[in-house]
This record gives sequence, structure tokens and C-alpha cells, in this order.
Amino acid sequence: MSGMLETPELPAVFDGVKLAAVAAVLYVIVRCLNLKSPTAPPELIYQDSALARFLLKSCPLLTKEYIPPLIWGKSGHIQTALYGKMGRVRSPHPYGHRKYLTMPDGATATFDLFEPQSEHCIGEDVTMVICPGIANHSEKQYIRTFVDYAQKNGYRCAVLNHLGALPNIELTSPRMFTYGCTWEFGAMVNYIKKTYPQTQLVVVGFSLGGNIVCKYLGENQANQERVLCCVSVCQGYSALRAQETFMQWDQCRRFYNFLMADNMKKIILSHR
Repeated sequence: MSGMLETPELPAVFDGVKLAAVAAVLYVIVRCLNLKSPTAPPELIYQDSALARFLLKSCPLLTKEYIPPLIWGKSGHIQTALYGKMGRVRSPHPYGHRKYLTMPDGATATFDLFEPQSEHCIGEDVTMVICPGIANHSEKQYIRTFVDYAQKNGYRCAVLNHLGALPNIELTSPRMFTYGCTWEFGAMVNYIKKTYPQTQLVVVGFSLGGNIVCKYLGENQANQERVLCCVSVCQGYSALRAQETFMQWDQCRRFYNFLMADNMKKIILSHR
């Protein structure tokens, strides 16, 4: 009896539980950080044209393998949290002028205008007309960083502030921005064309803004006048198919659905 009491099994079982817990934590880390995901060059789908050949020659990075930062670089969650919320270590603060446009229904559209800080490489006047992502505006860190870089390379920038997105700008009509309305963006582009009759346009849209700018250019052929090119960054193409993805729990996708809905609720309630 005394011999049996002197050799308890609890320590061995406890060591097994600790080992299982460590293994579970390591599995979660590897899964969340996508550490097993292989790196590869981006897949390019394009029509052979002079513009496409020029872009491939000017941007060799497009054909190179993407090498992400160590540890966290393969995780879209961490990249979104670090850059989307925290931004860079020193995010630039470009100086611009806010413009106000009265829409036909009484709404007040606003956009920020940033003048170039150097001469353009081809010596011409080129303006980037920029449409940010959902519920975003010119004060977001990714927009400030993009504008600062564009200014330093000789581009004038006009950045639309989505109707109702700026907390210090009150609504003057009973509506805010929607997913397909191009009225405010069109008003900004028309202002730029009239104010700078010599300028050429580069149209840029981020995420939801990509949908808006592509819709704007396709609504009327006259909207394409003086447009050199359009760049759509991270555009979603099907809201219905995207919603199916956002309803999945895999990779915490459903959490983003909650975050976006909560952000929209805050904007709506701020104007009630």
C-alpha cells in the first residue's frame, strides 16, 4: 500500500496537459500567422497593350516574388491592425485646402486639395482624383501616406471625403454616402476640370472607392475625358459573394463583418 502511495501518476498527466496546451498554442499561432503559406509572384492578368508593357517595364516589382516581413508579414489580420489602425511610425501630415460643394439636393460635399511639391517627371500638370474606402476620408493614415508620396512626385491630389464620414462636418441633407452613388465624386472631378483646364487626370479608388470610380467612368463616356488611366486598389467585385465570405467563422472573417457594421452604425447615429 505504501509503495502505491509513493508513485502517484498526477505529475505525468500534468506534464501531458502542459505539452498539449503548448502544442495547441503553437498551432493557433502558425494558423493565425499563416506561417505555412508559401510565397509566390503575383498573378498578372492583363491585355497586351502599350500601357501594360510600359507598366511592366517601369514596375519590375510586379513580377517579383513577394517576400513579407518575418513572423507577422503573412497575416492579413496583423497587417490590417498594424497599418490600418496604427499606421507608420511617423505618418506624414500633408497640408491641403478643404473645398465645399453644394449638391442639387442640398447636400454639402467636401474634398481636400493638395498641391504638388515638385515638378512632375514629364513636366506636365497631372492631378490624382482619389476616392477612399468605405466610411473613409482624407484624414485617414493610408490616404495621408499616399498623398504625401504623390505630392513629392509632382502630382496634385484631390481626395473625396465620403458624405457623413468626417465627424466635424454636419450633413445638410437627409442622406449620407452609399455604395454606388457617384454624385460627390463626379462633382469633385468637374471642379478640378473647370479650375485646372490644362490638367490631366489619374483616377484612383481604394476598396469601395474602386467600385465608385469604375462606376463613374462607365456611366458616361464624357466622364473619361482627360483621364490618363484609372487605378483600382483592393476593389470588391461582388457584394453578395463577399457577404458569404464575411459570414464565415474561418480566419475570424465574421469578426470583420461586425466591425464594419459597427462602424456604419456609429456614423449613422452621429448624424441622427
